[in-house]
Amino acid sequence: MSNEPISSNSQTDWQRLDAMSDEDIDLSDCPEITPDLFAKATVRRGLPVAKNKAQVTLRIDSDVLEWFKSQGQGYQTQINTLLRSYMEAHRS
Repeated sequence: MSNEPISSNSQTDWQRLDAMSDEDIDLSDCPEITPDLFAKATVRRGLPVAKNKAQVTLRIDSDVLEWFKSQGQGYQTQINTLLRSYMEAHRS
């Protein structure tokens, strides 16, 4: 079986998309991420990570921290991954 694309021509109307304003975009099939929806999110490993890490002091509710710790080794990496996903989802 060939891995070559079926068509080399995009069928996307790029000029129409470039001319659209934010208000013209139909987001009805893409609901806003609410805290409840975010709480049900799944952490995916293997996301690109920054090479430089900064050590910080961060105040987190004790029950939240205990829950992450109960997930086992790597809980700090898991917190970082969640924060990165949130950041990337809200970048403009």
